[in-house]
Amino acid sequence: MRNCVLIPSYNEAGTIGAITKELKGRGLTVYVVDDGSTDETAGIAALQGAVVIAHDKNKGKGASLMEGFGRILGEDFDAVLIMDGDGQHATGDVDNFFDKMAETGADIVIGNRMLDTSSMPFTRKITNRIMSRVISNMCGQDIPDTQCGFKLVKRNVLESIKFEFSNFEIESEILLKAARKGFKIESVPVKTVYRNETSKIKPIFDTIRFLSFLIKMAGR
Repeated sequence: MRNCVLIPSYNEAGTIGAITKELKGRGLTVYVVDDGSTDETAGIAALQGAVVIAHDKNKGKGASLMEGFGRILGEDFDAVLIMDGDGQHATGDVDNFFDKMAETGADIVIGNRMLDTSSMPFTRKITNRIMSRVISNMCGQDIPDTQCGFKLVKRNVLESIKFEFSNFEIESEILLKAARKGFKIESVPVKTVYRNETSKIKPIFDTIRFLSFLIKMAGR
């Protein structure tokens, strides 16, 4: 399989360079969608050899992923590994995704951070467990960490899905729409590095938006 990496990024100048350099060192093509950053994210990523897609204003993670998918589907890649640009996802884990897909024939391999939650903020841990149980039930497949942004997705999955949601709901949208089309979803343990960075998730607003998303999807 010919794989690439897609990294949606917003103000990640402090981490995107090292991440891109490590991935390029593994022989991977790296696409960085700079979602209207006010720092040097785009320039640093380009300097390290990434293909950069830049937004003039912040549009949201979902919009960034959709634009990245469109660009990648115009190339001859078989699958795309999606990861965050803030350093929370360890580049040393990437081979585990490729190995798991090859071993199981899965169409999506998603990271599972829930085997070791000792460093995960308490509120995030509880929220992830609840959301993952709800989404797993809707998918009809056991997915321990549905909100993990670290995932490997085959080309035919992306080609079959019509994306609608422009922000963090896209993590669940990918899984729900893929499961409904009969695609196989597997999980692989990943390490997550939590620093003192400020989360881009707005707890109240994004919870309301997530519930609205669930209602819309359940009604279809």
